[in-house]
Amino acid sequence: MTEVRKVVAALIRRDGKLLVCQRTRYQTMPLKWEFPGGKIEPGEEPKAALVRELDEELGVQASIGREVACIPHAYRSGSSVELHFFLVEQFEGEIENRIFRDLQWVEPAELTKFDFLEADLQLVRDLAQGKLL
Repeated sequence: MTEVRKVVAALIRRDGKLLVCQRTRYQTMPLKWEFPGGKIEPGEEPKAALVRELDEELGVQASIGREVACIPHAYRSGSSVELHFFLVEQFEGEIENRIFRDLQWVEPAELTKFDFLEADLQLVRDLAQGKLL
């Protein structure tokens, strides 16, 4: 049985829009869109992991809100992830792009126009339909 990687991601909302990030061509699943976040380290709490990841990726100190969704996903390659999505409506600092090819603020209804990671697709559809937030 394969190990399930636990991952956290932020739904950063400002003025009704959500921040989406595009992977570089050098990352796994290149040029796909995602919400910022990353792997939970051993012994780390999910919210603490997200604070760390958002600092590393975007240079902000985020206040992590409620968990919006928890989505298990098995990729065809055999790897599995458990994604924990949290709402972030407050953060200190200016968002800076430290690791991504592109960042965009997007109306929820526009999310389905982006080529998101397979594991994010159901959440993206739900957000675009006005569910969850």
